[in-house]
Amino acid sequence: MLRRLHPVQPDSFAFTPANREWALAQISKYPEGRQASAIIPLLWRAQEQEGWLTRPAIEHVAEMLGMPYIRALEVATFYFMFQLAPVGSVAHVQVCGTTTCMICGAEDLVAVCRRRIAPAPHRLSPDGRFSWEEVECLGACANAPMAQIGKDYYEDLTAERLEWILDELAAGRVPTPGPQGGRYASEPAGGRTTLRQFPDSHPEGNASVARALALGDTVKRIDGGEVPLRAPWRDGPSRAAEDVPAPAAVRPPLLAAPRGAGPDDLTRIKGIGPKLEGLLHRLGVFHFDQIAGWGPAEMAWIDDQLEGFRGRAARDAWVAQAKALAGTTG
Repeated sequence: MLRRLHPVQPDSFAFTPANREWALAQISKYPEGRQASAIIPLLWRAQEQEGWLTRPAIEHVAEMLGMPYIRALEVATFYFMFQLAPVGSVAHVQVCGTTTCMICGAEDLVAVCRRRIAPAPHRLSPDGRFSWEEVECLGACANAPMAQIGKDYYEDLTAERLEWILDELAAGRVPTPGPQGGRYASEPAGGRTTLRQFPDSHPEGNASVARALALGDTVKRIDGGEVPLRAPWRDGPSRAAEDVPAPAAVRPPLLAAPRGAGPDDLTRIKGIGPKLEGLLHRLGVFHFDQIAGWGPAEMAWIDDQLEGFRGRAARDAWVAQAKALAGTTG
């Protein structure tokens, strides 16, 4: 299937502050020169923020990762989880149309979407609140036919039940996901043949359904404000605790040029490659003893300067390594 960018695009894209902080944390997971490994989570976060993946968003992510635009575009157009056209502000309905679901009535569900939402997939409803598409197998064949709406599966669907689900969503309610025909999970439609000693009544449904009910709104997109950011590989244990504030950034002693015979080989510190060494040199860091003297406040300042590598110094224990290389013990 040919996937193209939507002909109408916004002028620009920028992550919200919370989402940018999250994106930088993802980038810091990867070694120097491998930042492109974060392409899928960053594109996904951009889509969650905007609802669909725009060209400015793809280019913005590429710039953050130091990638050519075409490389990011290749990823965005390859994976069908990326929506390249605007989606409904309330919900985007993905109807499974592969063999099992097709045999069990997926065409009836598609007919409901065509009548209730839009005549063709990837089109907005007249009020802009809904959109739909037919997708390949979503892996819930035992509960066919089914559709994914938001973060959850709605299984054992009939045309009438899908109509009801759309009515509920339009009214601002989120219907209980999971099997819609009374099943707990994927047991035979005619009743269980094993584990009969367990009760038939499960008021909160299976674990997936119970989790969705606890969240309360599973069609809501991620906006970065759901839970406090956690990036222990970057922040270290002190910054991961909510009650311990991050240290104030303090600029460490810097040099205009290396001392004596020239700079130390900073690449001997694990986690510092040629690119990072060059960045440190431009900041005025040339010697092991400079790094060995950093405390939490100086580390925070360095993090702010090496934005794409935030958390690297703490994660790879640059200070401890530099102390050993410099022959210091303080």
